[in-house]
Parts: sequence; C-alpha cells; structure tokens
Amino acid sequence: MLDTNKPLPSARSLAESCGVRILKESADYRKARTALLAEEIELRRHIERVAEMRRALPPGAEVKNYSFVGEGGPTDLAGLFGDKQTLVIYTYMFGPQRQRPCPMCTSLLSAWDGEAQDMMQRIALAVVARSPIERLTAFKQERGWRDLKLYSDPSGDFSRDYHAIGPDGSDDAGLHVFTRRDGMIRHFWSAEMDFGTADPGQDPRGAPDLMPMWTVFDCTPEGRDPDWYPKLDYDR
Repeated sequence: MLDTNKPLPSARSLAESCGVRILKESADYRKARTALLAEEIELRRHIERVAEMRRALPPGAEVKNYSFVGEGGPTDLAGLFGDKQTLVIYTYMFGPQRQRPCPMCTSLLSAWDGEAQDMMQRIALAVVARSPIERLTAFKQERGWRDLKLYSDPSGDFSRDYHAIGPDGSDDAGLHVFTRRDGMIRHFWSAEMDFGTADPGQDPRGAPDLMPMWTVFDCTPEGRDPDWYPKLDYDR
C-alpha cells in the first residue's frame, strides 16, 4: 500500500533522473527542459493537492428535485443519476433566444462526446440547456454526437438557480457536480471562476481546464491565443 505520509522526493531530483533524451538536442535545450520538467512535476502535484481539497469539501446544500425533458421524455434530477451516485451537469449555452449554440461550449462537448461512454462507467453525465428538447436533439444529430445525454430545462428553474441565466436573460455555461447518498441529493462542487477571476492578459478560464484543446495548445510554441475563438463550422 502506498504510504501517503512519506515525504515525496524533490521535483528537481525526479527531473534530473529522467532518462528521456531527444535526438540531436543541445546541452542548453536539455538544461532548460530539465528545469521545465521539474515545474511540470510540481504542477502535477499541485493538481492532485487541489483535487484532494475538492474531495474533502464538507457536505453541500440539499438540492430540490428539478424537472427536465430528455430524449426519452420528462424526467427529474433524480432520474439524471440513473444507477450512479454522482452526477455531473454541464449547462450548455443554447437557450431559446439563440439561433445557434455557443461555439466554445460546442467545442468542449464535442470532445466530451468521445469520452462520454468512459466517463459514464463511473458517473452520470448530463448536458442541460433551455432550448426545447427537439431543438437540442436536432443539433446533436447535426454535430454527430452519439453518447452525450441532452436535457431541456423548460421552466428555467435549474438554469436560474445554478447561474446559467444572466441578468439580461443571456446564457452562461457552468459545470456542477451533485451527489446522491442515502436518498438525499446534495450539491458537491461547481466551477466558480468567471471573468472577474481572470488574470490580466489571459483569456478567462477555469482550473482545471475542461477542454482538451487548450491543453494541447499549451504544449505548443504558439500557446493559447486569447483573441481566437472556435467556430461551429470551418471551410474545408
């Protein structure tokens, strides 16, 4: 069994012991890469510390049993759990006032669709938007999503209570985690980083970042472009 109380070796020592070398790399490159590797190890450890703090949150507020309409008909929050004890809901910016859904949300959900079957082995996963279910399923078919479960929030009660509707009636995205223990549904955690928590010169984003695309961009010399925005369609 892993002894979690045992002090970890320094990130620098782990980085220096790494045997990976790239063909024809220079000494300057290896020196800088080893320093970066130490920081990457520290980042990995910090991500785990934050996850541990998240898992240790005290019990959240009890949640009422909201009503939704899914592809199979009316259901409620309890029904979204299925046979799982944890439910993750993404609030999708696709309200009835929109002609088309949010491209950024759509990009994220397109990535999630490829992993939905895997995620749903351990948790329940639902996508909630305020548009009628017929409109949501039509776009699901257009986009080619196979495994995401979409639900309409026709009353807007859930969206309103969980910050998915702005003061002007606009949409806002969100990620919310709920638990069902001993028959009681509670809120566990929500993403709370918004535009007001963004650092200067950076595009507003949460941590952990939910979009694989940005993680890939972070590994490139171009990095993220705070002025770039995904589209629903591209010229081919």
